[in-house]
Amino acid sequence: MSDLQARFDKALADSKLLPAKPDNNTLLQMYSLFKQGSVGDATGDRPGFTDFVGRAKYDAWAALKGKTQDEAKQGYIDLVESLKK
Repeated sequence: MSDLQARFDKALADSKLLPAKPDNNTLLQMYSLFKQGSVGDATGDRPGFTDFVGRAKYDAWAALKGKTQDEAKQGYIDLVESLKK
């Protein structure tokens, strides 16, 4: 396992222990960075207009198209670290 992957896994565990729940925009950012870092570019169909949460998550993830998985992992790590303070 690479050092980046180990730090990504630790940030994922740390994200569940944050001192306060992040706001919705930050949660969307965390979700999109996690998905981009884990899976890569967004796949599948965009959820329908009645699925507000699913659509927001998909759109946030799709906005990162082209960002490498390593860049997204580092972004996720940095975001979680900033939230721990």
